[in-house]
Amino acid sequence: MTKPTEAQTEKSGSTGRLQPPRRATLMDVADRAGVSTAAASKVLRGAYGVSDRMRERVQTAMQELGYRPSAVARGLRGKTYTVGVMLSDIHNPFFGLLTDGIRRGIGSGGYEVLIGPGGSTPRSQQAMINALIDRGMDGLMLIAPVVGGEQLERTGREVSTVVIGRHGLGAAYDTVAGDDRRGSELIVDHLVGLGHRDILHLTNRHESFDEPETPEQVRAAGYRDAMRKHGLESRIDVREAAWTDTGGREVARQILQMPERPTAVHAGADVAAFGLMAELWQAQIDIPGQVSVVGYDDSPMASMPPIHLTTINQSGFRMGELASEILLERLEGRNEPRAELIEPTLVRRGTTAAPSN
Repeated sequence: MTKPTEAQTEKSGSTGRLQPPRRATLMDVADRAGVSTAAASKVLRGAYGVSDRMRERVQTAMQELGYRPSAVARGLRGKTYTVGVMLSDIHNPFFGLLTDGIRRGIGSGGYEVLIGPGGSTPRSQQAMINALIDRGMDGLMLIAPVVGGEQLERTGREVSTVVIGRHGLGAAYDTVAGDDRRGSELIVDHLVGLGHRDILHLTNRHESFDEPETPEQVRAAGYRDAMRKHGLESRIDVREAAWTDTGGREVARQILQMPERPTAVHAGADVAAFGLMAELWQAQIDIPGQVSVVGYDDSPMASMPPIHLTTINQSGFRMGELASEILLERLEGRNEPRAELIEPTLVRRGTTAAPSN
């Protein structure tokens, strides 16, 4: 039988019960170093008037005790040096690119990143936003939120906030997004150039949220405008489903039941394109021989064989970095709102070709 550690064998009175683990405090550090708590605090803060010998003793005590300063206590005195990131969908691979860029960018300012999954509803996302604020985040980054504009304004007035994916200029928060209208135009231009006329668009569906500045609304508007530009207004076909694997499969099943199927699909997001392609492949539909498919985001899986998805690259890593740079400006005192758009590019791979008929 494994013996308990020295810390575990500390008893509570005469009950013989083990004491729960306890985090080392600044007072513990001061006792170990043989200095006052005020002196240990000065070392921690890097304040003037501390001798090299005292600094060495305190730092040694911190290391021996595994001491870490409490972020909550730091927040009571000022900054916690933490930034909260609210993710609307932890399964979307594109959001991984965004968070990698955020971590790289925000780390340059000495901040740590805490990620909170917000779910897919306005209520669950607002609850996560409130939880991050209540835990003393210095700033927030909200990735593709479905909360309303008024709620975003209230959040921005409470804490420095950057919204990733939302278009337009907020009064109290900043925005970073890809140029989604242009991205949809690139997709339609590419497909029309190959000879396609019956092009279906899969847009993201929300049960209780509908605002014009969201990526799904802007991409759908860009698709419609591009179809009209090419004289294909009568062939506009927008289908609503979640931008998820399940949503893509749902629309694929609709396509399989159509008497006259589209020859191409603008899937709206890579994650939806993956589900759509999987369902079509299971039904022995050749891609791109019978149906061409274009995604959106250029997530890491898109370039992997046998997927090799034609898609829109909107520089997810750079988008995350840029959002971090903008948030750091906010934290340093900038008050004027910023709205940044990133130029998309079409990445042509193996899921698009000329229609077979």
